[in-house]
Amino acid sequence: MSKFAFVFTLTLIAALTPLHWSEGAVVYRSNEGWSVEGDDSQIAGNAIEQMHKAEAMEAKGDDAGAYKAYKALVKKFGLSLLAPKAQRKVGILLEKHRDYDKAYDAYNVYLSKYPHGQDFDSVVESMFNIAKLFLNGEKKKVFGVKVAASMERAQQMFEGIVKSAPFSKWAPLAQFNVGETLEKQSKYPEAIQAYQTAVNKYPNDAIAENALYQAGYVRLRQLREGSYDKASAQKAREAFEDFIYRYPQSEKVAQARENMKSLDTGVTKGALEVAKYYDRMKQHKAAVIYYNDVIKQQPGTPDAAYAKTRIDALKAEFGEDALRSGPELTENGARVQQHRKLQAKVDTVSRPDYVGPPVVIAEEKVDTAPAKPKLRTSPDNIPAVEPALPTAPDAGAPAKPAPAPAPAPGLPTKDTGLPQPPP
Repeated sequence: MSKFAFVFTLTLIAALTPLHWSEGAVVYRSNEGWSVEGDDSQIAGNAIEQMHKAEAMEAKGDDAGAYKAYKALVKKFGLSLLAPKAQRKVGILLEKHRDYDKAYDAYNVYLSKYPHGQDFDSVVESMFNIAKLFLNGEKKKVFGVKVAASMERAQQMFEGIVKSAPFSKWAPLAQFNVGETLEKQSKYPEAIQAYQTAVNKYPNDAIAENALYQAGYVRLRQLREGSYDKASAQKAREAFEDFIYRYPQSEKVAQARENMKSLDTGVTKGALEVAKYYDRMKQHKAAVIYYNDVIKQQPGTPDAAYAKTRIDALKAEFGEDALRSGPELTENGARVQQHRKLQAKVDTVSRPDYVGPPVVIAEEKVDTAPAKPKLRTSPDNIPAVEPALPTAPDAGAPAKPAPAPAPAPGLPTKDTGLPQPPP
């Protein structure tokens, strides 16, 4: 059957099959009061009566009628104390008839509208159980018909629990299961992040131990299924080392150590493959270097024995001196260095943002004042030079005035207002 025919058949079945769980709009008419459109039953005058009506229908086995009555109570008396219970009943009836998608959504409405409801924890538990069903392969409905399992839907459900009830007892396990759903979808980087979030967000919960181990295991699985990457292998090793350090009494410690050994084997396998590549390319010096790495990393293994055999064969064919690694010859080293410089210039000029060589601006020379003379710090070795005394007045110098006559004895030399003592 073609894909088009299959989809057409499902559409036809959905169109011809009456919907057992009709949503039914709640309407008000002046002569009739509140009622569910498509149903001849009236809504009771208060929430208590409406609850009794819904419970009576449920007790008689009329799940469809009870479903509509509970929905009507939430719609008409949404602020009453009975509304949270009615909303939970909507989810229970949907879950009873295996309409898990709608049941989960009904429970989620409870969490968003009634976060302080008495049945909050029970509702979260019901949501978790439904999400677990999808994690284990429950099929998603299309036009009311189950067609295929949806791991993405399971992921959305667990993420919804963490978002709507982050402090509930189910939140840590829900966060862990987000990582598990991503791992099953082969979304390894996202799975690692989800497991790490569980460790960081709920470090005191028992699930943190499993989440930390699983983060390392996903890295190991990523290496096994893809190409070997040394950086990823180191991160995986660090994750297992962190796990062993934090939880030394865990029953998974032994397995973590085995995983670390397998990482060592992966390193050896990588070195051996590189050695074989250089061997095939006739670059025997490089091949010998990597063959020696294999022998050092895992002595006594078949890979190490193979590496030793190849080294002996290469030495016998080319001689030990020809395979000895050492510094480049001076002339060859200079040529290589020059070639690297030229290649760097070519790479620089080829860049799309290259605008030419850098402009060198000559710095203007600024004259500075001469340095101050150094002062003597010691009186030693200073020559004693006595200046020459004048022997005659300068010819062109003006005549000096005659000295003033000495004051008479007994007379004061300064007007101090006080008598001077006798000489």
